[in-house]
Amino acid sequence: MDGSHNQEDDHDVAGNGLASLDKLLEHRSRFGACVLLSNTDPLSFFRLKELLKGKNGNLGAHLRKLKDTGYVDRDKQVEGRRPVIWYTLSKVGRTVLKKHLLAL
Repeated sequence: MDGSHNQEDDHDVAGNGLASLDKLLEHRSRFGACVLLSNTDPLSFFRLKELLKGKNGNLGAHLRKLKDTGYVDRDKQVEGRRPVIWYTLSKVGRTVLKKHLLAL
C-alpha cells in the first residue's frame, strides 16, 4: 500500500458494512491488542496482558496470529536477565484496523 488516503475508499468500506470486517479482528483479544497498539509506543506482553485481562497462553496465541499475518511487529529483548517481548502495530495492521473500524 502506498499510504495515500482516499475518501472514496473510506466510503466503499463503510458502505459494505459487515462484509468489510476483518475476520482476524473479530476476536476481542486481537481487536483489543490492535486498538491499544494503535495509540501508543510499543507495549510489552505483560502490559497487554494486564490491559486485556488475558491469560499467558491464550493471549500469546492471539498475538502470534497477529504477528504471522503481519498486523503486529514483535521485538524480543533481555532486560535484567529476563526476556521481554515488545509489540507494535505494523503499517499493514494500521490499515486493516482503520478499515475494520470504518466498517463498524
